[in-house]
Parts: sequence; C-alpha cells; structure tokens
Amino acid sequence: MTWQGYEERLEERLPTLHTEIHKGSYRAKPVLRTYIPKADGHKRPLGITAIEDKLVQQAVVNVLTVIYETEFYGFSYGYRPGRSQHGALDALATAILTKRINWILDADLQGFFDSIPHERLLEFIRKRVGDKRILRLISKWLKTGYSEDGRIYRQTVGTPQGSVISPLLANIYLHYALDEWVENERRTRPNGEVIIVRYADDMVLGFQYKNEAERYLAALKEQLSGYGLTLHPEKTRLKEFGRYAAEGRKKRGEGKPEGFDFLGFTHLCSKNRKGGYFLRRKTISKRLRQTIREVKDALRMRMHAPIKETGIWLKSVVLGYGQYFGVPGNIKALKSFRDLVAKAWYWSLRRRSQKGTAMTWQRFTPIVDAYLPRLRLCHDFPEVRFAITQGRSRMR
Repeated sequence: MTWQGYEERLEERLPTLHTEIHKGSYRAKPVLRTYIPKADGHKRPLGITAIEDKLVQQAVVNVLTVIYETEFYGFSYGYRPGRSQHGALDALATAILTKRINWILDADLQGFFDSIPHERLLEFIRKRVGDKRILRLISKWLKTGYSEDGRIYRQTVGTPQGSVISPLLANIYLHYALDEWVENERRTRPNGEVIIVRYADDMVLGFQYKNEAERYLAALKEQLSGYGLTLHPEKTRLKEFGRYAAEGRKKRGEGKPEGFDFLGFTHLCSKNRKGGYFLRRKTISKRLRQTIREVKDALRMRMHAPIKETGIWLKSVVLGYGQYFGVPGNIKALKSFRDLVAKAWYWSLRRRSQKGTAMTWQRFTPIVDAYLPRLRLCHDFPEVRFAITQGRSRMR
C-alpha cells in the first residue's frame, strides 16, 4: 500500500490502529527485504516496512528519544536530533587537530544490524522503559522477521536497516555495549589522550600512545564479543596518524602516513600553504566512482527525456554532492565530479542523436553551463564550525 492509498481512509484507519495498539491486537507485518549496492561491490540488505508499522514505530521513537537523549554520550552522532554527519566529521577533525593524537583506530563492526541479539537488546531497554506495551511493540517488530522471494524468515538476532526504529535501537544497544565501556576506560585509565567519534556503527578512535591504542584494540574485541558483535577483520586497522606522523615515519625510513575513511571522506595528513599541519579530507574514491555509475545508469533511463528536464535533475544531483562534500581541501574532487557528470550527459545525448545531428561539444557547452553549477566550498574549517555550533567544552 502506498501513502496516498492509506490516506484515502485516514480518518477511519488511524482510530482503528490506535484501538488495536491499546487492546494488544495490533500485529506487525514482516518487512520486505531488498538489497542496495555498496561502493565496494557488495550489497546491503534493506528492510521496507509496512506503512502502519512505520506510523507506530515513529510514535514510539518520539517517546523513547526523549528518554535516551539524556543518556547518550556526546561522541555519539548517528541518527540523533540536532546532530549530523558533518557534526561528527567536525568533532573528529577538531579532536585530531587540537589534541595529542598520534594513532587512529579505524573500527568497523561486521554485519552490525544483522547481529544485534533481540533478548539482550530488550534487556537493555527494560533498564529505562517500564511500560509493557512499549516493550511488546518493540519485541513484535524484532521478531516478526522479513519477507524475501515469497517466504517469511523469522529472526532471533538483527534489526532491519531501513525501518524507522532501527537507528534508535542500534544506538541503545551500542550505548550499553560500547559507549559506556569506552567512557569508563577513558576516565579510569588516564594513559594519554583518547578520543572517540561514533556515527551509528561507524566509529573512529584516536590515541596519543601506540601501546594504549594496541591495548584498546585487544580490549575492544573482547568487550564486543561479549555482546555478540565482531570487529571486521579487514576493515579495522590501527594506523599512525596525526600532526607528527609524517615526520616520525620519515625518520624511520617509512612511507607517508596512511589515511582512513569516515563518513564518505578519506582523511589524510597534509600541509597547508605555510607548511603547517593540515588535515585534508577528500571524497572517498570508491564513493565518487559509485555515484558516477549511478548517474550514468539514471541517464540511460532518461535518454529520451527533454534536455531541460534532465538538466534540472542533474543540477540537483551536482548541488547535493557539493553541499555534502564541499569541505576545505576537497575542491579537486568537486571539480572532477562536475566534469564527470557533464561527460556522462554528453555521451548520453550523443547516443540518442540521429545521424547528421549528433551532439558536439560546441553545442553542448552552453547547455552544460546553463544547468550544471560550478561547485565551490560551502563548509567552514571544522575546528571553526565545531567551536561555534557546540563549544569546546562539549568536545568529549
């Protein structure tokens, strides 16, 4: 059912749904599982939730958010009101630039959303929620399973990505399984600077000393295993990174410091025009290529659409890309993206042209200049914006 179809009898459906919830006769429907491509070539399972389940889940999220926002730590940024990916990026960059960070632990949880144990999650929720109706609703959503190829699969672990309540449940689980442990470690074992920034299951930790970083890595694996979670063996790596990394590695005859990826950006040790340390952030190469492939696929579907219609759509694509990736130090990637989009559009128009009327660059240049904006940096330096939006006293 579509939102438009559900709205046709909205005044009748909502009271009925409300009554079913209070009587306990409400039944959650299995989510429809589909798959979306990832930049590394793999596919990510995504759950499409029924409309009424979305409505009820959003109501529960509204209630639980008020409760848990007082509990969650400042270094948790994913899917929280007033927080964003750029907030997490600013916090991480500011910490690296202002604290004595020499080592980065780029940690990735393997199959996190598919690994959350239901009973353990419900146990955590009971610590703050005593309403049995809320607990029953969450239990129904967890255990109703998913539908794929006409079959229904029940689960005892995992919460489907794509459902309204999954991000909050993920934050609750990681709050108890990870965040509290990290915060306790930082307070009870003062062995140099330790930072953490987490966005859902994507996290980066920074350390002043290598031995402390290595101890954290070993302890983190043990901590997470006790909660049914595992660090991805290929994507979790400890790297020398920071203000003095390049100089130290040069003295030892080693190569440049290796970068790390976080929220769409590759972070690199670099220098500014004055020769000082500069944390450069550029678009992840795989992400750029994946986006261009998606643009090309969409252009094939729009091959015979009017130029104006396609131009307006491409303008929104280019502007959206620039609004996210327009950070200091990434201007080259912005220019490259616009150029690649323009070339993809050019070849799409050539393929639809008849013999003798093929599109030429001379004809195409005014068209592309009319629709595709030239991207500029639209974000301030992270330490400047972080100080303004959150204040240094809140950087934890």
